[in-house]
Amino acid sequence: MADDCRDRGPERIHPARLVHRIFCHCCRPYGTSLVQRAQHKESLARRFFRWLLALFYLVAGIAHIRSPDGFLAITPDWVPFAEQIILFTGIAEIAGAVGLLVPPGLVPKARYAAGLGLALYAVCVYPANINHAINNVVIGGQTASWLYHGPRLAFQPIFVWWALIAGGVTNWPFRYRTA
Repeated sequence: MADDCRDRGPERIHPARLVHRIFCHCCRPYGTSLVQRAQHKESLARRFFRWLLALFYLVAGIAHIRSPDGFLAITPDWVPFAEQIILFTGIAEIAGAVGLLVPPGLVPKARYAAGLGLALYAVCVYPANINHAINNVVIGGQTASWLYHGPRLAFQPIFVWWALIAGGVTNWPFRYRTA
């Protein structure tokens, strides 16, 4: 059936072949057809960590919306419209979490977009984490020590990678198992 993706002209096409042709030409998430993508099986560990990341961002998104004061405190002064940015980041985290959980057959590029968006989000909020650490910002009457800030700052690039892996943007250093 691999030959069916080639255009052979205006001859009559069986409906099943037409559907296959549509998948081959119109629905190419991750650079492959949906048929080829469906042949990749997600490992149990990969699925667990994708769900764990989605849960983390869902909780963080809700926290951004319900309790923005702590996030406003660590936002650098040079960020314009800080309150609106905090609200937007909460919505973005929730949307990203939902996007990671959408089955690939339902919305083909949802996981890809969610993974890419959450990775970019993690890069964009890094200045707030640095500001929190360097300026020893008080949240809830307490300051955090470097036992908190050090691992948090060091773990941020791992969050970027984790979002890219969960969204299928990159496979490094793992490989998909084929069916």
